[in-house]
Amino acid sequence: MIDPRAVVSPQAQVAADVHIGPFSIIGAGVSIDSGTWIGPHAVINGPTQIGKDNKIFQFASLGEAPQDKKYNGEPTRLHIGDRNVFREFCTVNRGTVLDRGVTEIGNDNLLMSYSHVGHDCTLGDNIVLSNVATLGGHVEIGDWVSLGGLSAVHQHTKIGAYSFIGNNAAVTRDVPPYILAVGQPAQPHSVNTVGLQRRGFTPEQVLNIRRAYRLLYRSGLKLQTAMDRLEEAAAAQPEIRLFVDFIKRSTRSIVR
Repeated sequence: MIDPRAVVSPQAQVAADVHIGPFSIIGAGVSIDSGTWIGPHAVINGPTQIGKDNKIFQFASLGEAPQDKKYNGEPTRLHIGDRNVFREFCTVNRGTVLDRGVTEIGNDNLLMSYSHVGHDCTLGDNIVLSNVATLGGHVEIGDWVSLGGLSAVHQHTKIGAYSFIGNNAAVTRDVPPYILAVGQPAQPHSVNTVGLQRRGFTPEQVLNIRRAYRLLYRSGLKLQTAMDRLEEAAAAQPEIRLFVDFIKRSTRSIVR
């Protein structure tokens, strides 16, 4: 399953059924689990752990040293889950010791061509990074988030689950769950209603989320007053709890 023109370090651990195409390079400290397919001309450096059934297309670069001037060669890590797809020229960097020392990517994500995941990022599951979407370091992205083409996310920014970031958007503040954000800098446009319907949210749940959105963004209330009312609603509406908890842990302030 390994093309004879590929270069695989003796210090790499590769499952027996992993496919590695010609001219790909697998460095020391790389672990690749079963069912993973790696095309030609990919480069994977370690320490990097890759789960099962991933697809890594040509010219992708995974596990390379972080693009951080403070990085001094420390053995930081990249962890990748299962069933992810990394398309052409996608780049994912390892972590730094100034954070937890690890970049983490969950399961079932699609990273399209030329997308970039910076050091110390944490990605959940079922995320789509469209072409040339770029994440600065220390970014956190929840499950089922989609980033449009050419969008960019500032370092240390969080994006909540089920959000949609429009193409060419510049995200400089935290985006709560369920939000469709657009613009430069990105601003809340509406609830990601279509995405919620596709994920199986009931009409009642979508209505509750839309009411929460209007309370936060259209009522003219101060943030703390709106949060008090959202806290009351969350007691009976679990979908609002995700919204409230995210805002509480925001560190860069939320898009407004």
